[in-house]
Amino acid sequence: MSAVSRLAELGITLPTPPAPVASYVPYTFSGNQVFISGQIPLKDGKPQYIGKVGHDISLEDAQAAAQLCAINILAQLSAACDGNLDRVVRCLKLGVFVNAVPDFGQQPEVANGASDLMVAVFGDAGKHARAAVGVGSLPRGVAVEVDAVFEIS
Repeated sequence: MSAVSRLAELGITLPTPPAPVASYVPYTFSGNQVFISGQIPLKDGKPQYIGKVGHDISLEDAQAAAQLCAINILAQLSAACDGNLDRVVRCLKLGVFVNAVPDFGQQPEVANGASDLMVAVFGDAGKHARAAVGVGSLPRGVAVEVDAVFEIS
């Protein structure tokens, strides 16, 4: 089953990829790899899930924020692949940054919001290496940011 079909099954429509808000590009290529810049949980152009995980944001909401970041990653990836997500060979790595209180230790569980979506969309090719890191702040005060590396054909 194609990635687009899986997204439809999941009820996910990819948004128009958000434009960069600073001095960077949304993705770059090196050989057959595409590097997707960090994506925050934007919906309709507006940041969602503002605050610190473990204080303002629950674990469940942080997972939803990570999933929304992953949806925005897929939108950028689709643009990088000229609209053809079937060019994706494998999700190689996700980097998940969690804006959390100092004693919060469930970054891996937050990251599952993004990781689980990659597996749901790409099957075994969605299984990836990952880093899940707690940070003191993120752009626009959001709870989560995710970047990614994919192999494409």
